[in-house]
Amino acid sequence: MPEVYSTYYHSPVGLLKIIGTADYISEVSFHDTTQKSEGKKRNFPPLMIQCVEQLIQYFQGERRVFDLPLNQSGTAFQHEVWNELMQIPFAKTISYHELARRTGDTKATRAVANANGKNNIAIIVPCHRVIGSNKELVGYAGGLWRKKWLLEHESKVAYGVQTLF
Repeated sequence: MPEVYSTYYHSPVGLLKIIGTADYISEVSFHDTTQKSEGKKRNFPPLMIQCVEQLIQYFQGERRVFDLPLNQSGTAFQHEVWNELMQIPFAKTISYHELARRTGDTKATRAVANANGKNNIAIIVPCHRVIGSNKELVGYAGGLWRKKWLLEHESKVAYGVQTLF
């Protein structure tokens, strides 16, 4: 089993915990508590450093697409949904119904929403780009205020428009 590393990044939307190995990133999650110091410095593999650097670039408006190897546990259906999330362009949104259509079953909206919620790699696998059919912000594990912030950030970077919602 590969060695697992974790680190934190203080982003504009709060503390992000990053977990991965030398070969892949397996989690980027929001934490509302402050990071506790471990008291010792660790040597992180280049991929962990690259992940933090790409997140910094994203928040500075310099990166629209992440280029990192990812690996998260899930069912075949969840992986299908997560792969579809990766196809949503920067600063664009789709509905849960549209996401279900893209997976081949328009009746699977609830299952798609559930799979979307099980995504462990926030921002990089852009589940924040999925909204309700009525264009409302719904369902985001990091909190709707973060979803709104991320969508407005992307809109501002891409179009110079600050407010979408």
